Amino acid sequence: MTIRLGVLISGSGTNLQAIIDAIESGDLNAEVSVVISNHDSAGGLKRAGRHGIDGVYIDRGNFESAHKYNIEIRDILRRYDVDWVVMAGYMRLLGREVLDFYRNRVLNIHPALLPSFAGASGIHDAWDYGVKVTGVTVHFASEDFDEGPIIAQQAVTIAEDDTIESLEAKIHAIEHQLYPKVLMLIADGRLEIVGRKVMIAPDA
Repeated sequence: MTIRLGVLISGSGTNLQAIIDAIESGDLNAEVSVVISNHDSAGGLKRAGRHGIDGVYIDRGNFESAHKYNIEIRDILRRYDVDWVVMAGYMRLLGREVLDFYRNRVLNIHPALLPSFAGASGIHDAWDYGVKVTGVTVHFASEDFDEGPIIAQQAVTIAEDDTIESLEAKIHAIEHQLYPKVLMLIADGRLEIVGRKVMIAPDA
């Protein structure tokens, strides 16, 4: 089954590009139906355009409340007949207006091993704390920031000669591998949420 994705971004869209590349290579049975950004200058909107994908900028300042802003996001996703919502560097808390409509169908990626170093500065927080291992987490989004059930994690070792820049590069490289892999599991119907645990069925 081909799944229709709505991707939310705020910046350059490198994870969006990784998803598009997986689709175009035939590894991922999906279609990016629409890309939505809260920044009109987001590079991810240009990436979408280069691949013939509709990009939509929604200015939060045009809405008198977060409730109405999130209703607009939900309505655009519905208009594009989206099956799954993929947050790929979307730097706002997504409202219940979207989360409730797409319950257990909203994904987020975080550049640390949750529940450690939640929040907007996961890479820098792990670096400043001095941990020896950090990583990447893909999880279901919920109304509580970075607290939804975890689907997949991959560790990244911080070497003695790493810099914050080299660590960021390592993290992003893993993100670009892990997010498409999780979407492949979803396209194959292999995920099930049981309480806080996400069960992955064996590959048929």
